[in-house]
This record gives sequence, C-alpha cells and structure tokens, in this order.
Amino acid sequence: MKKIFLILFILSSQLALPQLKDGFMIARLKYNGGGDWYNDPSAEVNLLKFVSANTNIKTNPVYKFVDIQSDEIFSYPFIFMTGHGNVVFSDDDIKRLRTYLENGGFLYIDDDYGMDKAIRREIKKVFPDKDFIELPFSHKLFNIFYKFDNGAPKTHEHDKKPTQTSGIFIGERLAVLYTYESNPSDGWADPEVHKDPEEKRIEALKFGTNIVLFALSQ
Repeated sequence: MKKIFLILFILSSQLALPQLKDGFMIARLKYNGGGDWYNDPSAEVNLLKFVSANTNIKTNPVYKFVDIQSDEIFSYPFIFMTGHGNVVFSDDDIKRLRTYLENGGFLYIDDDYGMDKAIRREIKKVFPDKDFIELPFSHKLFNIFYKFDNGAPKTHEHDKKPTQTSGIFIGERLAVLYTYESNPSDGWADPEVHKDPEEKRIEALKFGTNIVLFALSQ
C-alpha cells in the first residue's frame, strides 16, 4: 500500500509531470559568489539510485546541474544546493528563484560547511518577509518513510553543534528546506570520497529518501 501511495506523490506534482517518462531527477543549482556549488557530483546520483531501489519511484540517476540564470530551473520540481563558501544572488536570480518556489518548486540546501551566513543572507533577499523556521522532530519529514526520532542525522561533525533542519514556508507548503550541522549529502557521495562508515552513508541516504518523498508529497 505504501508503494502505491508513493507513486501518487509524483503524479500530484505538476512540475514533475515532464519527468514521468524518463524518471524523477534532482538538478544541482549553479549559483554565483565563489562557492563550490559543483562539489561531490556523485551525491544526487547515489541518492536517486537508493530511492529507486527502495521505493517504486522511477528515477533517472544522472548528475545534472542548472544555472540559476537559466529558465531550465523551471523544468525540475526539486533543485539541490550545497557548497562550502559564499553565495550571491543577483536581482534577476532573486526574481527567478522566487518565481520557481512560488509556483511549486522545491529547493533543498545542505550546508557543506561554511555557507550558513551567506545562505541566510541571500534567502532573506528572496523572501524578505519570511524567516527560516526550525522543524520539530514530529514533522512529517522525519517519519514519512524512514523514522528519524531526533531529526536530521549528523553525517559529518562541523562545530559540535546539534543538527538543525529548518525551512521557508509558502502558506502551508515547505518550499525551502535547509540542513545545518548535519551534511547528509556528504553521505550520499561515493564511499571513497569522504570514507564515511557504511552505516552513516545508509542513514544519510535514508534521510535523503525522506526529503524526496516529502517534497513530492506536497
């Protein structure tokens, strides 16, 4: 029953419809400012393979990036953003990203260490009237498929702070998801990249699966 319900998630997303034939994809967001938006290109590929193997969602596990300045971002229901450094959105970037998000798009941001200040500053430009709201452990994101009683897993230790999972809401819909002091996307990368223990990688992939399913369920 759960698998039948999961496939309905894709059908409920208008932005996802063009991807039904070839499978669900995640697009990496290319942004300006000097941050390494391109790091760990195997991350999304491995996550999509894991999602396909453990749910009945058809995926297209390839690495694909989209420039924030391109209309191509509107072809993807789910875009992913990460990096270690600075982020700068131009006025046009701000308009494009806001339009994307207000029309049903979903942005997941994972701080790979060092981008927190820039992310908070730039997202505030996109939504001046909104703040990041931390998600309670009871939120659907943490139990939609795999159960995470204590919120996002800590894949990598950064500053010995607790993990934070927060979001920007448009109405009741979570449009932007942000993980800080967690870094699950490092756990999605090929094993030899960060040499994480296998249990940490599986934990991160399970959490990533929850993110995908939650995003498509809205």
